[in-house]
Amino acid sequence: MFVNRKDELNFLESLYSSNKKEVLILYGRRRVGKTELIKRFIKDKNAIYFLADRGSLRANAKRFYLEASEVLDLPRVGVEDFREAFELIKLKAPERIIVVIDEFSYLLLSDKNTPAVFQHIIDEILDDRFFLILCGSIIGLMEGLMSYKNPLYGRRTAQLKLKPLNFFHVRKYFRKTPIENVVRIYSVTGGVPMYFRLFTGENFEEELLRNAFSPTSILYEEPEFTLREELGDVHRYYLILEAIARGKHKVSEIAQFAGIEAKDMPKYLRVLTSLELIRREVPVTEPERSKKARYYLNDNFLAFWFRFVKPNKSKIEIGTFEMNWDDFNAYVGKAFEGVAKEFLIEMNKRKGLPFKFSKIGRWWHKGEEIDIVALGDDKALLVEVKWKEIDRRGVRRVVRELERKATLLDLNVEEYYGIFAKRIKEKDELREQGLLAWDLDDLDKATKIF
Repeated sequence: MFVNRKDELNFLESLYSSNKKEVLILYGRRRVGKTELIKRFIKDKNAIYFLADRGSLRANAKRFYLEASEVLDLPRVGVEDFREAFELIKLKAPERIIVVIDEFSYLLLSDKNTPAVFQHIIDEILDDRFFLILCGSIIGLMEGLMSYKNPLYGRRTAQLKLKPLNFFHVRKYFRKTPIENVVRIYSVTGGVPMYFRLFTGENFEEELLRNAFSPTSILYEEPEFTLREELGDVHRYYLILEAIARGKHKVSEIAQFAGIEAKDMPKYLRVLTSLELIRREVPVTEPERSKKARYYLNDNFLAFWFRFVKPNKSKIEIGTFEMNWDDFNAYVGKAFEGVAKEFLIEMNKRKGLPFKFSKIGRWWHKGEEIDIVALGDDKALLVEVKWKEIDRRGVRRVVRELERKATLLDLNVEEYYGIFAKRIKEKDELREQGLLAWDLDDLDKATKIF
C-alpha cells in the first residue's frame, strides 16, 4: 500500500510537465520510500529506471545501457561509460522521457569521477526531452552534489529531500487499528514505511519482540548498517546517540557518558545534526544561540533502538532478554509528546486554536520544564502531555502546576492552558470551564480531517 506523498507526487508531476530539461536530486534516509515514490510517479510514463550497485562505474554503465536498450528497442551493443550510453539513448528518446538512476550514491562511492561524468552528460548530451532523477540514500554524499566545489553544482534544476511520514499519515495506514496501538507503533518506527509495515497492530507486544528483538529480524541491525554507510567509523557516534537515547541531553552529560572530552563534542554533534540524526533545541523563549541548548534524537526508531535493543544485544543473542514493559511505556510517553506537537501544529494551520502561534517547542529552566509552549504575538499556550488516563482532579493539579510555571516564564501575555492525555474523563465539562483538553479520541477524529 502506497502511503500519502501527494505533495511530492504533485511536485514531480510539475517538473515532468515543464517540457524542458530537468535534473532532480532526490535523496533521503534508507527505507523512507524513495523508490516507491519514483515507481509510482513513472508508472504509465516513458521511463528508464536503473538501480545502481557497488560495482565499478563502467560495469554499472554497461548494465544501465542494456536495461535502457530493452525499453527503447536500442541495438544491444557494448558501451564503455554512461556518456556513451546516454548518447545512444538520445537517438531514440521520445518527446518526454524520465531517466532514473537509483542509489546514485553507490556510483559516487565507486568512482570519484562520477560527478564530472554526469556534468558532461547534463551539459552536452541531455536536451529538453529528458527528466533525469539522481536518487540516493547516503545523505552526506547526495548533499555534497549541491556544494559549490562539486562538478554538478548548478546543474540540478530541483532537489527533494524525502522525509518520514507524519503521525497522521501512519494512522491512515493503520486505519482499522486501535489508535493507542498506532501511537505505540509510531513511537517505535516513526514515519518510515519499511519499518511500520512490519506491524499489523493486532498484537503489538508480540510483533515488537519478533520485529525488533530477534537477531534475524530486519530491524535488529538496521541502524548499524545505516550509520556505517553515513559515518564510517561509528564508535563515538554510537556512544553519543546512546547517551541521548538514555536521557542525556546536555553536552556535558553526553560527553561524560560517551567518554569524549567536552572540547571535542561540537564536531561530532555538527555531523549528527547535519545528517538530521539529532536536533538541537533551546527553550522556546530563548534565542537560537542560547547556551541552554539540549540535544534530542530526531528519529523515533533510533531512539527506541539505542534505548532498548543495543544495550541488550548480549542478552538477546543468548536468549535471556526480557522486555521491561513499564520502561517501554515511559518511553512511549516521551514519544507521545512529539505526536501532541504534530497535532497542535496541524490545528494551528487550520485555525483550530484560540490564537495563531508562530513558535512552538519545549521550555525548561533549572529543574522546571513544560512539555509544549506555543507562542503568538500576545498570547501563549502551555500544554502538559500525559500518556495515561486522567480524571478531573488530576487535570486541575496539572493546570495549577502550569499556572505556577507560567510565572517563571514571565511572558506578560494572555495565557491558555491545555492538557493532552491518553484519555481524559469528563473532558467536555473541563472544556466548558475554558481548559483546552485533548485525548486519543480527538487525535483519532483529527486524522479524518488532517
